Amino acid sequence: MTADSHAIRTVEQLLEVLDLDDTRARTTEDIFTGRSHPMPSGRIYGGQVLAQSLLAAERTLPEDRAAHSMHGYFLRPGDASQGLTIAVDRIHDGRSFSTRRSQAYQNGVPIFSMIASFQDEGPGVEHSAPMPSDVPDPESLLPDEERVDGLPAGTSRMLSDRAADVRHVEGPLFLPGDDSQVPEQGVWMRMRAPLPDDPRIHRAALAYLSDMTIQESILRAHGLYWALPGLKVASLDHAMWWHRPARVDEWLLYVQESPNARGGRGLAQGRIFTRDGELVASVAQEIMVRVPEQA
Repeated sequence: MTADSHAIRTVEQLLEVLDLDDTRARTTEDIFTGRSHPMPSGRIYGGQVLAQSLLAAERTLPEDRAAHSMHGYFLRPGDASQGLTIAVDRIHDGRSFSTRRSQAYQNGVPIFSMIASFQDEGPGVEHSAPMPSDVPDPESLLPDEERVDGLPAGTSRMLSDRAADVRHVEGPLFLPGDDSQVPEQGVWMRMRAPLPDDPRIHRAALAYLSDMTIQESILRAHGLYWALPGLKVASLDHAMWWHRPARVDEWLLYVQESPNARGGRGLAQGRIFTRDGELVASVAQEIMVRVPEQA
C-alpha cells in the first residue's frame, strides 16, 4: 500500500466511524448506533465519542443550525471492541437556538453525557484573539510518527494509522524529551486526506482532534510523558466552542496551555487557528493525572 492510499484509507476508516446508523427508534429520544476504532489500550478514544455524540445531535436539526458549544462528561471507560448506542434528547428548539443532550451507552450504562447548543448563522459583534506569530510552519516539522523511536509496536502503529497528521512544535510527548517544564505547547494538525464538504463532518472532525493532545500541557509542566511507567491519565470533562467554520483537512494550529493543576486534577485550555490566523475554536478539558509516586 502506498503512502497516499494508506492516508486515504485511514480517513475512510474515520468516516466509517462517524457514519452513524439511524435506528428509526424513538421513545422520548432519538436513537443512533455507531462503531468504535480499535485501540491498543482497549479503551475508546474520547474524541471518537465526542464526535459521534455531536453528529447524533446534529442529525435531529436542520443542516443550517450549527453547533456553537458543547459541554460533556466522560463517565466510564468505553470498550473499543464494542459499538455504542447514542440517545439524543431534543431539549429545546427556539427561533435561533436549539439545545440537545446526547448520551452514549455501552452495555446499558452511559459512558459519556453531553449537552450542546446550536444556532442559526447571523450578524453580530466580532473580535478574536490573534494567533501566535513565532510558530514554525508545519512543513518544517516531521510527523510525530517519524520523531519517536523505542515505542511499543502497538503505539507506533496507532500513530501511523490515525487519520490525522499531527506535528508537535516542541516535540512529541510519548518518550522523555528535554528538561524544560512549561505548561504550554503548540501542535499542527490536519486530516491525512480530503474530507467531504459537509460542514457537520468538519465540526465533528474538529471535535475528534480536540481531544488528541489537549492533556499534554499539564504533563509538560511536570516533566511527564505518556510512556512513563505507572502514569495514569483519564479525561474527566470536555468543553468546546466553535467560533468560525474551518476545513479540518487543511492545517490548523492548536495552541494549548495549563493554568492550574491540584489534587490529582489538571486543567488544560486550547485555541485552534487556521493557517491564516483565524480563531476557529476554543477548548477546555480537566483530567485526572496520577504519577507513579502518588499512586
